[in-house]
Parts: sequence; structure tokens; C-alpha cells
Amino acid sequence: MTDSVTVEMTVNGVACTVEVPPFQPLSETLRNDLGLTGTKVGCSAGDCGACTVSMNGAQVCACLVSTAQADGAEILTVEADDPLLAKLQEGFLSHGAAQCGICTPGMLMAAADCLKANPKPDAEAVRDALGGVLCRCTGYQKIVEAVLAVANGRIAGTVHPDAGSAVGARIIRADGLAKVEGRDLYGADTAPADTLTLRLVRSPHARARFTLGDLDAWQAGYPGIVAVLTAADIPGRNGFGILPHLKEQPVLAESAVRFRGEPVLAVVGEETAVMAVDPAGLPIAWEAEEPTVSIGDAKSGSAPVQAAFPDNVLVRGYVEKGDVAVGFADAAAVAEGSFRTGFVEHAYIEPEAGFARPLGEGRVEVFATTQAPYMDLDEVAAVLGVPHDRVRIRPSACGGGFGGKLDVSLQPILAVAAMKLGRPVRAVYSRIESMASSTKRHPSEITARVAADAEGRLVAFESDADFNTGAYSSWGPTVAGRVPVHATGPYRVPHVLNRSVAWLTNNPPSGAFRGFGVPQAAIAQEALLDDLAETLGMDRWQIRRVNAITAGDTTATGQVLKHSAGLPACLDAIRDDWTALVAEAEAFNAESTRIKRGAGIGCMWYGCGNTSMSNPSEMRVTLARDGTLTLYNGAVDIGQGSTTVILQIAADALGLPVSDFGLVLGDTDLTADAGKTSASRQTFVSGNAAYLAGRDLRETILRLANVGDDATLRLDGGRLIVTDGTGVREIDLASLPADLEGLGRYDPPTTALDEKGQGIPYATYGFAAQIALVDVDTAYGTVKVRRMVAAHDVGRAINPLLVEGQIHGGIAQGLGLALMEEYIPGRTENLHDYLIP
Repeated sequence: MTDSVTVEMTVNGVACTVEVPPFQPLSETLRNDLGLTGTKVGCSAGDCGACTVSMNGAQVCACLVSTAQADGAEILTVEADDPLLAKLQEGFLSHGAAQCGICTPGMLMAAADCLKANPKPDAEAVRDALGGVLCRCTGYQKIVEAVLAVANGRIAGTVHPDAGSAVGARIIRADGLAKVEGRDLYGADTAPADTLTLRLVRSPHARARFTLGDLDAWQAGYPGIVAVLTAADIPGRNGFGILPHLKEQPVLAESAVRFRGEPVLAVVGEETAVMAVDPAGLPIAWEAEEPTVSIGDAKSGSAPVQAAFPDNVLVRGYVEKGDVAVGFADAAAVAEGSFRTGFVEHAYIEPEAGFARPLGEGRVEVFATTQAPYMDLDEVAAVLGVPHDRVRIRPSACGGGFGGKLDVSLQPILAVAAMKLGRPVRAVYSRIESMASSTKRHPSEITARVAADAEGRLVAFESDADFNTGAYSSWGPTVAGRVPVHATGPYRVPHVLNRSVAWLTNNPPSGAFRGFGVPQAAIAQEALLDDLAETLGMDRWQIRRVNAITAGDTTATGQVLKHSAGLPACLDAIRDDWTALVAEAEAFNAESTRIKRGAGIGCMWYGCGNTSMSNPSEMRVTLARDGTLTLYNGAVDIGQGSTTVILQIAADALGLPVSDFGLVLGDTDLTADAGKTSASRQTFVSGNAAYLAGRDLRETILRLANVGDDATLRLDGGRLIVTDGTGVREIDLASLPADLEGLGRYDPPTTALDEKGQGIPYATYGFAAQIALVDVDTAYGTVKVRRMVAAHDVGRAINPLLVEGQIHGGIAQGLGLALMEEYIPGRTENLHDYLIP
């Protein structure tokens, strides 16, 4: 077989000749040989469709097409100068169809293929044409709307709000153009030219001891391998974790592994040599042990997963208010039950990827996909054993996270390799590697009961929640602490007793995943509320409305809600839909025997930010003497739109339009710590910090101009025009002794919880009520969701376009959890066996 073949093809209208290995995927040729990184790779198996391109006028997965097959072909990628593609890019922008953006190029190419074949498709035809491309963020609704708008010539207009009116406007994403044009750089999209490749070798066992043989002799047989790194090569602390006192997860395991997929060593070298390594051929002697897999195993007293936790209990959570014995004794009705949920995979389309490089003077830079750059900085510095100022974290665009990219993954080992070898080193996880090693939603086993009086008013709630937290702590303490606070649901309950336990097992660590355990608790509480309504003969909407918590009410932790508590308004907003859908289901069921239709209702609440812990954000706005206005924003946008909404808030606080601003994002050398992107905190916490920074700069300007707060501002090159009722003032910025600066810091006011879980865990909460209309095939048990209705209290919607997209995406992930998804270690480690909506 020849080592290479010469392939001639036309790519985006340009004739190209490449010499590549005969079976090299077209995706690799486009990205690595031609520099067209707009074509993304999420699975290398044709499951996700992120690599979709047009080949001879038809959409194909470029990861499944060998470059040799493209000989003589005409290829179009998202970078093409194509009129239809340009229209679709405009439509995706204006309709909010791109969130994290990793699937967007593939979606656009599939959409172009759809409209070329059928210029006037209906929604079903669009969904069918785009069905080969997975999106984990959007719920697909806005993507379909965008394609239909282009087809029908009704693209939504782009909004350009005046100064002071950005908040509340449906402006397009500040980072959106780069996403739809394929220019956004994700973790695998860039690296220095002389970069080495790192590959982690992982345990095939869930629990085992191991010894390493002669690695030097093994390496001598592989000329392209530069180094084999083990735990002995870690110069600082070989451990990381979320909480300061729990840094027990090793970067590389030392003599024992605690879950299948845990890394034991790293092979570094030229890419072809590294990828050719067979892990089974390495001199590693394994001694497998019986794993602790389930919560039941952990409770049984089997061998501790970690010696520091002999009973396998990582942490307990507790909230008690009133006296549940009194509440249940006085009840007119009681509902109780047990509920179980499994592991759920984040399934972000972008696998973990990035590079590290030495910067000189003992410094290192890490460019990687992450949700928490400053947390990464802390971990990398500790692992290297160096001061914080020796580490720079530069986040790539983040192709989805949902909590799964809060924990470090490849950042520490890349930094270790780069500093040891004195060269840039990169790594890109395979899809299987990502799913085998990344954190998951906690499996849960919840037993709960709820009581009400004869009028349906809740009088008592009690729950015990066990969570499978996996082999290491990760976010287990956060889940165990948050769930007892939320377990009653968004309802008034005078007597509460909620307990939780996070159990260590030999599974991948369970971490943060969109809700920190609250969705699992909601399944229990909402099901029991339905049972209670049936016992009392009440309508399911009515029992929720009677008990909906509102301003002035007291939560399970004794917190009096003083601000927005919009669940009653959410329920009122969906009441007519509820009445109509219940009637529709009853009428349908009267005529149908096998297929039965049902309407379900549920409510939620969620505390924004850390639970009873400080979680500040800092922002900075500068106005340079040349007239350059810049927002320095360290908050990572993982697709939810924080970059845009924080800009909108800062712009209105300052009094200049968003179009005047430049952005510096997420670089720990240049931006202040805006905290992690999780717990629904960025818009609230960093948004408030941006507001304060904008106000701080505005007040400086007003003092310079000697005017009041009713003045308006306008930038004209290097001149700042200030106008009020007394006249117009002009500030020549170049004449100032220094650039102008505004700083803002915000930390939500909370208090610690006492021994009974009483206190103020969150400064504010979000609320929602939703309806689902479903059909059930009583013969096969299959379920089809026909309609969803959602009403969410989000406070003031900074950008309604982006808020809608978040609701759509959350609904889709909820459907996946309920109907499709369960991660099983060793079995569902790709996007073919693990199905997502």
C-alpha cells in the first residue's frame, strides 16, 4: 500500500492539490492541510454531523469520507463565498440559532443542502434535512426557524439599540459572526507549528492496582515518542478538585485506579507515532479488584473507594424547618414514593482539547476549552508547584459545557508536559475518551413524602436523597448541599426535613450538570404533588397554584423572599394552555384505544450562584486616549450568551451603545476573575459587576465634564461629547494624562447555613412552570412528546432572543434525561450508543 496519494479537488472554488495518506479523512485534510478549521470534528464516527460539508452538491460527513474519495470533487465548507450560505449565516445570527457554535458550521452546510434541493421546505422537511447534525445547546427550534425564514425571505432584522436601550433588546450575539462563519477557534482548532501531541493512557478497569515496567525500554522502540510521563513527573501537587480541602483526584494515578478511564500515564511525541501506540502493549501490570459500582454497593461496607472515607460517605446535606412529625400527624392526605435516576452524559459536541506552551521566564500558557479559567489557573499552578503569576489560562471558544468543563481535564498534564519538554504540547480527546473520563450527572435514589391539609395546602415534606458521586469528589459536596435546599420545590411548606448523602463509587466522577442535582429532586417532588392532587381530587395546576411560593414567603432554609418570586405569574401564564390540553387529551382518549394522550405539569426553582458561599465577579471598562472603548470580561461564554448580555448591561450603565465597545475575553493575564460559568450566575453576578464598572466609568466622565447624571455621552473618534440641558461639552481624550477606567465587583449577599440548614443560601432564584402533552403507545410503551408549553420567571430579560434559546435547549436536555439518555460505563461511550435529542 502506498504511503500517500495525490488528490486534486476544488475547495470553496479554489483548485487544490494535496498529498495525504490514502485513508486520511477529508475532515483532517480540510482542517490540518488546508487550514479550514470551520469544519468541526466531534466524534470521528459520523454520529454528530459537526463535520458536515458539501461534496458535489450533497451533504456528507467529512470524517467518514477518505480524502482519496474526494479526488476530482467540488467541496464547499462553511468558509465558502456562497450567496445562499451567506443568507443562512445572516438568518442564524438574527434568529439566535447559534449558541456554543460548535455544530453551527455543520448545521449551515446541511441547511444549504436542504434549500438547494427544496427551496420552499416546511418545518418537517427542514428537520429531516438537518437530522444528521446534533446540537446539544439549542433544542433545534431556532435553527429550524432560521432556515424557514431564509427560505421564505423573512429573515428577522438586526437590532441596533441606541445608547441606554440595550438591555431588553433582541440584539445578535456579540460573538455570533465568528461562529456562523466558522472563524471561532475551539480547543482543537489551533496550536503552534512545532507542537507535540500528548495522549493519555487510561485504565481499562474500574478498580485496580498497577505497576509500571521499563518505560525507557518501551520508548526506545518508538522513535517518534519523545517522552512518557508518569505521576513521578508531576513537579507539584498530584491532585486536583473543586473544594480547597478535597484535591484527591490525581492528574496521573500513582499505583491504583478508581474508575475505568482514569489516566495512568501520558505518551508525548509526533502525532503519527503517538496515535499509533497500542495501550495494551505498554509495560503496565494490572491487578483488577472488585469495584464498588452502585449506591447499594457503597452502603454495604465493601472496600472503601478512598481510604480517607472508610464508609464511602463523601459528604452529607441537611435542611430542617419546623417539625415534620407534627405536619404529617395533622395531614388530610399524604403521598410518598421512591425514585431513581441514572448517569447522564453532558454530551457536548466539542471534546476536551487544547495546548500548552512555555512562555519563557518560567511561565506557561494553556489554551483549552473550559468554563472556569481562574479555577484552571489555581489547579495548574499547584500541579506545577509554581506561583500563580507563572500561569496564563487563555480559554478557547467553548463548544458546549453544561457543567462538564468546570473540572480540569487536560490542562494540568499539558502544562506539565510543556514545561518539562520546553515545547508546545497539544491534546484532543477522542469521543470515547471524553465520555469515559468526564464527569456526569449524579445518579440518584430518592425517597420522599409530602402531606397536605384538606384544602390542598402543603403542611410537611420529608426526603432522603442518595447520590452516586463516583470515584472522586468533584462537585459532589455542592450537589449534596444544594438538593436539601431545593427538594420541597418552589412551594410553601411549614415543616421540612431533607437529608442527602454523596456516596463514593468506582465510577467516573459525578460533577456539575445543569442544576447540581435539583432536576433529580424535582422529579420526586413533582410526581408526589400529582399523587397528592389525585388523592385530594384537585386539579394538578390548582394544587401548584395554591402552594406557589411568592414574595414574603419563607423557604425551607428560613429565607424570606423579598424580591422576584414569579412562580404564581408563570402558572397563571400557562393556565389556559393547561385547560385546553387536558381537554384535548380527554377527547383523544375517548376515541383512541392503543395510543393514549396525557398532559403533565411541573414547576421548578433554582438558586443562582454558589450555595451560601462567596462567589464574586469583577469587571473592567476602559476608555483609552485614542477613543477605544473596551470591556474586559473574564466570564466564559459556553453558548448561553453571557458575553452579549454582560456587554448590554455595561453599555447601558455607561450610556454608550454596544457598537462602541471592543471586547477582551477570558484571558487571565488581561481580565479580572469573573468566577466560573455555572449555577446560572454569570448574567446575575458578572452582569452586576459590569453594571458597577460601567457606572464607575460614567461617574468619572461626568465629574470631568462637571455635569449631572442626566447627561448623554457620544464618542466621536478621540473626542467624547457630553450633552446636558446646559449645553455641549467636549473632552479631548488624547489630552488626558491617562486612560479612563471603571471597575466593578459584585458578590451576592448570602449567609452560611447553620446546623439545621437555616440561612440565606442564594440572593435570588429563578422560577418556571411547564406543560408537556405526550402520546403513549400502550402496546410498546413508547412515548412521543407532541407539545411543550413553558413560562419562566427570569427577572428582567436582558436579551429575550437569547433567553428563549436557553429555554428551548433546557427543554431538549430535559426530554433526553426523561426519555432517552443513560450513561453506562463501558457501553454507552459514543454518540451512536448514547442517544441525545
